[in-house]
Formats: sequence, C-alpha cells, structure tokens
Amino acid sequence: MDHNHIPPTVRRTYGADDLSTAPSFAGGFINFGDWHGIDLTAPSAEDRVHSQEQLYRRVLNAFPEPRGQLRLAEVGCGRGLGTALALREFRFASVTGVDIHPDQIERARAVNARALATYPDRLAYTLGSAAQLPFADATLDGVYSVEAAQHFRELGGFAREAARVLRPDGRLVVTTFFAAPGPEIAERLKILLASFADGLDVAHTLDGFTGDLTDAGFTDVGTESIGPDVWPGLDRYLADTVPNDHWTRNFLPAWRHGLLDYHLLTATRT
Repeated sequence: MDHNHIPPTVRRTYGADDLSTAPSFAGGFINFGDWHGIDLTAPSAEDRVHSQEQLYRRVLNAFPEPRGQLRLAEVGCGRGLGTALALREFRFASVTGVDIHPDQIERARAVNARALATYPDRLAYTLGSAAQLPFADATLDGVYSVEAAQHFRELGGFAREAARVLRPDGRLVVTTFFAAPGPEIAERLKILLASFADGLDVAHTLDGFTGDLTDAGFTDVGTESIGPDVWPGLDRYLADTVPNDHWTRNFLPAWRHGLLDYHLLTATRT
C-alpha cells in the first residue's frame, strides 16, 4: 500500500485542512447525516451532530444480533468517532478503525484516547486502504463504511478485500452517495460540484458497485435509497452555515435532477 498515491486533493482535505473542522461537519463525524425526525425549522449544531450519529446508527443497526459476538472493522474511519459510538452503544466484541490517511489515524487515537484506554482489547485504529485491508483472511464478522466509498478510486478492490477478510456469512454494510448511470453524468457532476471536479469524489454508480459485490462472492445484496433523509436536511443546515453560492448547496439540486443519490447497501459473504 503506497500512501503517496493518495490524490493530492484527498490528502490535503483529510490531512492539513482537517475537514472535521469545517462548520458544515459540526462534531467531527464527517458525514452528511441522517436527518429523519429532526426539526428542520432552524437546525442547530447539536442537530447536525445528531444527524451524523443517526447515520452511523442506521448502518450499525444493519448488523444482526447478538452483536456482542461480532468483530467489526470500519473502512475510512476518519477521526474514529463512529467506531467509538459502535462500541459504546452497540457493544460489539471489537471494532477496528482503518484509514489511509496517517493524520486521521493520529487524530482518531487522540480524540478517542479515553475509549482506547478503557477498551484496549476491543477498540483500535490502524493504517490501511480499502484495496488492502490489514486483516487476515476470514477474521472479521462485519465490515462497514460510512460515507467514505465515494473517495475510493475504484470499488472492485474494496469488494474483493471485504470478501477476503470476512468469514462466511459475514456482513458488509456501506452507505455513501452514488452517481446515476449515463456517460454524461460524471461531467455534469463536475460542473455542479467541486468535489467531483477536483477528484475528491468519484462518480461511482450503484449498479457498478453491486456488480462488484456479486463478482467478489457476496449474496443477498440489498440497496435502499435514503436520499430523502439526507439531502433536504443537509441543505437546510447548510443554508445557515455556508454562503448561498457555496458549491455544497448544489448537492440538493443534483439529487432533485436525478444525477446522484444516497444509498445504504448490505451484502452477505458466502
């Protein structure tokens, strides 16, 4: 795994720029949030944190009971707040956060120092990439990723690595946004959204990823559009957080025009 091959924009965004400090990501979870049930009249910073926690809970609830026996890894863990939530609220046997950015692993270990000291055998953070996970074959019961897969250069390697490290009947849960199919969609997204134009986000398609999962040996691949719980709430919060002409305000029209959508995917390792 060569960390020098991280695109410069991605390296800067999660390195020196520390995206978690941006007002749009209050609380530091670095996801767009699940706004279901949140009053959008005048969403506060506390509501923003709640939305990000809810997205993690939506993902983690996709793992079966009894959760206390499951060994999990989060791919693209960022500052590690989601892994700590997984351990604290869901009581998994162990959770390991994996990130390709050394700065993020350092931040995760610092931010979650108390949790690491409390659960030294159950919580860990380690350097790794989606295409080269730092686990032996068939050693995990679950792998999940929360709004990180749009940064992966290609999803086939991630699907194969997830299949490799999961035991038979292990579960993969992924949530992120996907581009609509069509040869012109990627270019239209680049016009609307700077994150696609500068290479931070990649215009992966949902069908492409579900095909990758099937090819890697997953079955029971399920998809759920959760865009209605993501985009309107995010944009309402951004309306009071960023300038009206800021490029992030274009996520909502991109969704409304059918250029992208947010999905939750689940799959079982055969």
